[in-house]
Amino acid sequence: MAAGQEGDLEVEFRKRIFVQIDSQKIPEGTATVTDEKKEKPIPKFNIHSVFWIVAAVSVTYYIGFFDVVHEVLQQGCMWMLTGIMLLMICLSVALYCIIYLEGQCGISDYDKQYPALVFITVSVFTAAAVCCNIALWSVWSVLTPVILFTQFMGVVMLISLF
Repeated sequence: MAAGQEGDLEVEFRKRIFVQIDSQKIPEGTATVTDEKKEKPIPKFNIHSVFWIVAAVSVTYYIGFFDVVHEVLQQGCMWMLTGIMLLMICLSVALYCIIYLEGQCGISDYDKQYPALVFITVSVFTAAAVCCNIALWSVWSVLTPVILFTQFMGVVMLISLF
């Protein structure tokens, strides 16, 4: 075949494809199956949410979490004080994002407009987790990260219900 004929066949093939695509377009105003799936709300009560909340409450009750934290604070542990201070900084940044930026200013994509906030919050929370683990290591030893992670997940799942 000559080079000119191959080019003509390619142009004809493209025209046929575009005609088929145009004829298969969905008219505006008709709902598709994917639109119906997107509109279905996600239930707030999931099995994993209930599991984490029950696990956190159980851990709190059976190990006397608040009594241990109070006792560590009474001893004047600087690691625990630093961890709590860092958690308060993390909470204040989160409240700033939720209440001020989203509520007052109407900015729902604050992570795109202020990308440093995400980095700061994650960094501060990681430092707080390390400080709290060091402070409570003498009480629960190897189980300290597991206990603190269970508490964290329980709080996150409890907040997600609202």
